[in-house]
Amino acid sequence: MLTRPDVPATAMEGPGHRGLNLEEPLLFEVGHVDATGVDLPKPPAVNDRLGKFARKSSLDLAGLSEPETMRHYVRLSRQNYAIDMNTYPLGSCTMKHNPRLNEKIARLPGFGDIHPLQPLNTVPGALEMMEQLGSWLMQLTGMNAISLSPKAGAHGELCGLMAIKAALRARGQAEQRTVVLAPASAHGTNPATAALLGFKVETIPARPDGTVDPADVKAKLGPEVAAIMLTNPNTCGLFERDIVAIAEVVHAAGAYFYCDGANLNAILGRAKPGALGVDAMHINLHKTLSTPHGGGGPGSGPVVLSDALARFAPTPFLKLEDNRPILVEDVSQAGIGEEPFGRLTAFHGQMGMWVRALTYLLSHGVDGVRQASEDAVLNANYVRARLSDLMTQPFGDKPCMHEVLFDDRFLEGTGATTLDIAKALIDEGYHPMTVYFPLVVHGAMLIEPTESESKESLDLFIDAMRRIIGRIKDGGGAALKEAPLHAPRRRLDETRAAREPKLRWKPAAA
Repeated sequence: MLTRPDVPATAMEGPGHRGLNLEEPLLFEVGHVDATGVDLPKPPAVNDRLGKFARKSSLDLAGLSEPETMRHYVRLSRQNYAIDMNTYPLGSCTMKHNPRLNEKIARLPGFGDIHPLQPLNTVPGALEMMEQLGSWLMQLTGMNAISLSPKAGAHGELCGLMAIKAALRARGQAEQRTVVLAPASAHGTNPATAALLGFKVETIPARPDGTVDPADVKAKLGPEVAAIMLTNPNTCGLFERDIVAIAEVVHAAGAYFYCDGANLNAILGRAKPGALGVDAMHINLHKTLSTPHGGGGPGSGPVVLSDALARFAPTPFLKLEDNRPILVEDVSQAGIGEEPFGRLTAFHGQMGMWVRALTYLLSHGVDGVRQASEDAVLNANYVRARLSDLMTQPFGDKPCMHEVLFDDRFLEGTGATTLDIAKALIDEGYHPMTVYFPLVVHGAMLIEPTESESKESLDLFIDAMRRIIGRIKDGGGAALKEAPLHAPRRRLDETRAAREPKLRWKPAAA
């Protein structure tokens, strides 16, 4: 049974409120199916076209009054963690502040009310906005073409590899080149995307310093290799210093270089992937350019392409004619030198994400974008420096990029685990950092503060980490097995929850 913290089970028969942390049951437990807070006229009879799909039992939706409805959702919202509440140290996810100006602009009628089926002659401003955003992203990355339509990072990976596959097909090598190389530390979406497209994935190991050795890549290359998928900075929070040499050996073998842009927040404005030899890269607008991230909201993963892949960009894509942006929506509309591999999405992409991203870029300018990257790296290294005397780092105590990675060697003999630290952080008022990822590091703890955080907010988080680790060092590691103590719910038996999931609510027996 799940209980409220520090409250005897017998006390749980009531509502379970504790201070301002209010217990909130399920919606079905709040209201009654035979009551409603709204009076509605009886609906007119209609011809039933559902046939065998018609519901055979009542929906049993609970009826609530307006105050009950408001309180239910407000109480639930208080149980959510958000970047607007506190530091969000989730490594690899770039949970940065979302400027309210971006939200205001995205809600302007010309953008917020636009419909993908509107005639193009009614949306010239939207096309101009898309052209400006694409131009910014190509300039910042040093690439030659862009597809805005991918809906998120993994979708962008799919787009980039499909462009690579189209290029191989144009060379008559699609049947021959069937292997994609990926580092052992890669995001799981990299090998998954390659496998989805029918490629065989071969792993590149990491050097003792956490980076990829060009010699290891060269040893794997051959006439069957289509591409390499490399994240830079990598998932260990380190810059792949030999990326140019890796690109050179990949291109010399006739393969392409796909760069996972998940960690672009560390280098945007400072390094151009195109100049490093990258052929295709997705950009997570919902991370790097401050669009709200997580919570099931929309993402956006535009893909930039080098000159070698530019002509294979999917429809729809923009091009300028007489200095006016023209949207090419169908393969049959492609011009000379354009060979789109097809259409990637039903519509054009995520308009709201584009508006927010362009607003962010216009607000910051190139110098501001560069400073944001520098501050993200500075903040991560500040966290590293202030915790390095207590925690261990898998690749040595050396500068990192925008996120710092710790392992669990400092916990040996204490009885505490990475998971215990994560749960104890909840009691300190923080969302846990990313744990047990990347998989190449045992007991990994990946912390990304982003550039949004001040020194004062970082000090509060670091002090919380030091308190937790101090308790462990003083022999209190076993007590952390009970954490979190002050959350609405205590720690779950995660193994049992995975093996015996309860996916449907059932009323308690009378």
